Amino acid sequence: MDSQEVKNAISGVLVIDKPVGMTSHDVVQAVRKGTGIRRAGHTGTLDPRASGVLVILIGPAVRLSEFVSASDKRYQAIIRMGSSTDTYDAEGKFTSEEVPVTITEEEFEKVLKTFEGEIEQTPPQYSAVKVRGRKAYEMARKGEHVEIEPRIIKVYHLEVLEWAPPEVVVDVHCSSGTYVRSLANDLGETIGIGAYLVGLRRTKSGQFTLRDAVPLRKLEEAFQAGNWYQYLIPAADALGDWEARELNPDEVEGVRHGHRVQAEPDRELESWVRGVSTQGELVALLQCVEGEEEGSREWQPKKVFFQS
Repeated sequence: MDSQEVKNAISGVLVIDKPVGMTSHDVVQAVRKGTGIRRAGHTGTLDPRASGVLVILIGPAVRLSEFVSASDKRYQAIIRMGSSTDTYDAEGKFTSEEVPVTITEEEFEKVLKTFEGEIEQTPPQYSAVKVRGRKAYEMARKGEHVEIEPRIIKVYHLEVLEWAPPEVVVDVHCSSGTYVRSLANDLGETIGIGAYLVGLRRTKSGQFTLRDAVPLRKLEEAFQAGNWYQYLIPAADALGDWEARELNPDEVEGVRHGHRVQAEPDRELESWVRGVSTQGELVALLQCVEGEEEGSREWQPKKVFFQS
């Protein structure tokens, strides 16, 4: 194998602590440049003004993106109460005069709890959401009216971490696709004095937390030193919260050719597992389907990753 073939065979996850000021695409470009691997992509945009956990898939592992992207997220949000902006964050123009914050922490927490559960949320006009094929923020900047459809999101947990009016720090555990800026704005409307987001740090993306993340600066130093592989997490661990089904060598060979393997009869149809080799390599993502015999269940390979 030449050096490029070796690079093409590398597959895995880099969990990066993104600094404020960079786009998620900037970080992907830095990874491509540092690793020499063109095939790389993130699993969920993190706003340039936000910092924290950004999961980058490289090599064949990019095919896991749709599954990793759907994972839930966790943030520490700094929300300023007393006024609001058109972008729902500190970058925008004020849309209301600043008013004193008279709400108590107990009253704020009661309102906060009403946002837990399955709720309807409208993304900000200044967002990358596509409207009739165009990005909403491009239309908004031109003064065009932007009509964005609300979407259903899940907010699993909200908790006040620090109460220092007019600012409050909130722990937000939510589904993928949630706009914390919209949450801040909606909170402000509900308490009647306005609010907007002034700081955001993603502390968790799927199973990966800040404890798993390497600061980008440190990773770039490792690119220079040539020892960045120490931070590469195996592709099999990208969906480490999924159950694993170990495949023996014969099953690995069969799965590589699209053949099904036996599942337990009580397995729930449509459920998923990771198929891994006895060496722990990710072979395939398997979905439970009805077997040929009545009442039986089988694992159908849906995405195959194993290379000989």
